Amino acid sequence: MKTMFLLKEIYLEGFKNLGHFLIKNYFKAFTWFTAALLLIVMYAFFFRVSNGFIFSNI
Repeated sequence: MKTMFLLKEIYLEGFKNLGHFLIKNYFKAFTWFTAALLLIVMYAFFFRVSNGFIFSNI
């Protein structure tokens, strides 16, 4: 019985911080992806403005 308890403790200790590690890295990747998309949008907008693009046809 003591062996089963020790195996359970080792298992729980090994996977305790795994979720936190995955979530933290997911948000880091999501932040970099969002920043890259924002830079692309800003580049496209300023490129259109600098070339005299007309934004409304009215």
